Amino acid sequence: MKFTIDTNKAFTLSDIRQIITNNTQIELSASSIKNINDCRAYLDEKVKKHPEPIYGINTGFGSLCNVSIAENEIEKLQENLVMSHACGMGEEVPKEIVKLMLLLKIRALCYGKSGVQLITVERLLFFYNNDILPVVYQLGSLGASGDLSPLAHLCLPLLGMGEVNYEGKRHNASDVLKKLNVSPIKLKSKEGLALLNGTQFMSAYGVQCLLKSEELNIWADTIGAISLEAFDGRIDPFKEHLHTIRPHRGQLQTSEFFRKILSGSEIVAKSKQHVQDPYSFRCIPQVHGATKDTYNYVKSVIETEINSVTDNPTVFPESDEVISGGNFHGQPLALVLDFLCIAIAELANISERRTYQLISGLRNLPAFLVAKPGLDSGFMIPQYTAASIVSQNKQLCTPASADSIVSSNGQEDHVSMGANAATKCFKVIENTQRVLAIELMNASQALEFRRPLKSSTFIEQLISDYRKEVKFVENDKIMYKELDASLNFIKQKAPSIIN
Repeated sequence: MKFTIDTNKAFTLSDIRQIITNNTQIELSASSIKNINDCRAYLDEKVKKHPEPIYGINTGFGSLCNVSIAENEIEKLQENLVMSHACGMGEEVPKEIVKLMLLLKIRALCYGKSGVQLITVERLLFFYNNDILPVVYQLGSLGASGDLSPLAHLCLPLLGMGEVNYEGKRHNASDVLKKLNVSPIKLKSKEGLALLNGTQFMSAYGVQCLLKSEELNIWADTIGAISLEAFDGRIDPFKEHLHTIRPHRGQLQTSEFFRKILSGSEIVAKSKQHVQDPYSFRCIPQVHGATKDTYNYVKSVIETEINSVTDNPTVFPESDEVISGGNFHGQPLALVLDFLCIAIAELANISERRTYQLISGLRNLPAFLVAKPGLDSGFMIPQYTAASIVSQNKQLCTPASADSIVSSNGQEDHVSMGANAATKCFKVIENTQRVLAIELMNASQALEFRRPLKSSTFIEQLISDYRKEVKFVENDKIMYKELDASLNFIKQKAPSIIN
């Protein structure tokens, strides 16, 4: 079964998760095809009957907007645009994000406000469904006029140019098209600009960051609960009536999760000698909850964006207008991606503090969680690693959206830097996953020193599954392999945790 791109229906994060999880192919709805064809027909007629300058259609781009282009050079103009703007550098964009870029670009073009040919959209669809993934680079976008450079790399293969990843290898796009007996696209007026203007680089990263953040929110709670058990923490700070008098949604959700996941635990039920826990345990509902609330706000902005037209100029056949505006400007995304970056970094920040508490020799736990501290360093250095990662996260949390650099001879005099916000948010999410993997390894080790008492059924089953991949550490061993195994466990287990 295929997923139908229909602009009459809202496109949600849940839809995208299902498409990715099931590797679902996509198709265009009849209404999307009509939208595309009607807009292209209108634009062709407009250019034929009205020779006056229309930005990006028969003029140059950016600060060259007042340079008129001869009718016989309009198609060459579009090809030149794609070639000249493919100026990306740095690391390759991960393939799963490139595929999201294709999906979101297809969706945006289906509104019939961009003036593209149907064959152009169908070729992007062909690339998506056959995993022909253009090589795109992380550096080069200012986040206005949209994501020009990365989208140029995304669309070069339409012209038989650039490179693609296909069948596990990197190829020249021309070779893949030739192998598949597919001819390059000949762009018509406005098409190059429609393909390059837009926020699909930022949006694709935003979607991927949200999908990963959803998993991390649940993992942070789950691993935090294991740490609470291992530290012999109190359940009182998670009681419902404490949170109903400060009813932030995320705070309520977090405390409810902890009560549920710890139900039936012998450890949490036993009498405690201490009257309160450190903030990194006691304030989990407040800290984790605030991250959840941030996630929900960011999700609302990203979902609005992926249901939007963000190229320029925008074509309105119904009112006979071609309007040059600023829907490509990434400010909404830049701000929320900076916000999400900070919120997710806090999950790592508080996680590292719990790890530190667990190895500190408190509450009848051995120092560094080994039987012979001194002879064995045990879990001393994994905490260093966590601290190093958390410090890097703090540096990455400097907001990209606070910056703007003038470009295009002053025509583009305020930009969002949303692309930088997107890529660094993605790095912070990857780092936070690593910090949580370190906490899980420490918490599961510490939990063994609470035996013979048992935790809840859920936690005991999770630890049992975890022990198949990461064993209890009796004596010093090479730890980076254990850290990698812990991280892989989180990555592989994530879908079942979500479901």
